[in-house]
Amino acid sequence: MKKAVVRFGSLYVFTVAVLLLIGLLLRGVSVGWHALWAAIVLTLAALFVKPTLGAAFRRSAAKSAAERTRAGEKVVQYVLVYLVELIVWALTVWLSGVDARGFWGYVLPPFLLLVGWVIYDRVDDTLQAKAGEVYDTVHARVRRR
Repeated sequence: MKKAVVRFGSLYVFTVAVLLLIGLLLRGVSVGWHALWAAIVLTLAALFVKPTLGAAFRRSAAKSAAERTRAGEKVVQYVLVYLVELIVWALTVWLSGVDARGFWGYVLPPFLLLVGWVIYDRVDDTLQAKAGEVYDTVHARVRRR
């Protein structure tokens, strides 16, 4: 339970930050307070869709293990994740109140989310360890009362 809460919390906070950055940087996208709800949609999608996509890729890659390279595998994963991001972004706009206008309002945010999640993958272990410490501290304080 703790691991799931920590993982959700750290990814949620990171996703909110990326969404707010998208809202600030892109003219065709208005995020505002809707970033809080949109981050829930995106975080849940990341936690459930990304592992499923990775498992499917590993199954298909196992069939052609001799033909693949590590760099090629990453490129294919990122392209597939971008396509999933595009679908999830469209659902997020539809379900959360985030406003995206024009072609670039739908194409660039998934790319920026992909870049954000690549960065998150790099700092994931450190971020989750720190969030776990915070969780333990809060849990210990609540238990004392």
